[in-house]
Amino acid sequence: MCDGHWLLADNRLFGLWHFCTTANWSEPTCLRDLGQAHVPGLAVGVGLARSMGALAVVAAIFGLELLMVSQVCEDAHSRRKWAVGSVLLLVSFVFSSGGLLSFVILLRNQVTLFGFTLMFWCEFIASFLFFLNAISGLHINSITHPWEQPRKL
Repeated sequence: MCDGHWLLADNRLFGLWHFCTTANWSEPTCLRDLGQAHVPGLAVGVGLARSMGALAVVAAIFGLELLMVSQVCEDAHSRRKWAVGSVLLLVSFVFSSGGLLSFVILLRNQVTLFGFTLMFWCEFIASFLFFLNAISGLHINSITHPWEQPRKL
C-alpha cells in the first residue's frame, strides 16, 4: 500500500491516498481531494479499497503470528493455531484482492495493462502470495492431521 500510486492514465496518477496530475514531464501536482479527479464514486470507493487493504494487513499479521507460534510452542493446540493462522491468511487474501478489485472497477475506464504501476503489481503479487501461503498451510495441516480422522480429547 505504501505510496498507493497504482494507476497512470493520461497524465493522471491515481492512488489510494492522492490523485496527481502531470503536465509536460513536470513534477506531479498531488491532491488529497479525490473528487478533483472527476471520476464518479472515486472518493468513497478508494476509502473502501484502503479499508480492505488495512484489514488484509491486520489479518496477515495475526495469521503469520499464529503460524510462527504454532511452530515455536509445540503443544496440544499447535495444529489448531496452524489452521487458524492459515485461515487468517486466506481472509487476508480475500480482503487484499477485494481492495485491488474495487480499485480496478472504480477506474475501469482509465485502466490499461501498462498503466498499472510497479506498486500495483507488487500488491497484486502479495495478494497472490497470501493465497498460496494459506492454501499450502491448510494442505500441510490436512496431510499431517486429516480432518475426517477422529481425534482424542
